Amino acid sequence: VNCLMMLGFTGAHQQTNLCNESLMLEKLPVCGKSFEEMMKKVDSAKWCNLTEFITYYDNFTQCTEREANNASCFWPNPLTEGFITGIHKQFFSNCTSKKVQWEDPPDEILITLILIPVMLTCAMITLVVWCSKRSDIL
Repeated sequence: VNCLMMLGFTGAHQQTNLCNESLMLEKLPVCGKSFEEMMKKVDSAKWCNLTEFITYYDNFTQCTEREANNASCFWPNPLTEGFITGIHKQFFSNCTSKKVQWEDPPDEILITLILIPVMLTCAMITLVVWCSKRSDIL
């Protein structure tokens, strides 16, 4: 009896709800439709500037989280991630970052950048050798 009472007091006997994926997939498009309506207020040329629509995107993510939780699903889960990815493809597919093309500096600068450390190294070696031969002064 004590063991059964302890199980009840500690919460070890909790009922777990299973994720209702079909309900969640039924409700997520409502979030997408709402986000789409809000994004119509933003000029499409500004869709890559997060500051223009951050509030709308926050509402969208909160909506997907709420609908996942209402269906007893954790968030994010693979289904909501797939839905969010679809929204990203719809609105932000042209927002890829441009890759930086690295180029060598002009020859004058490159030669200078190479020669300065070489000259300093030679000067330091010369100084150390000269000082080691003149130990009577130090």
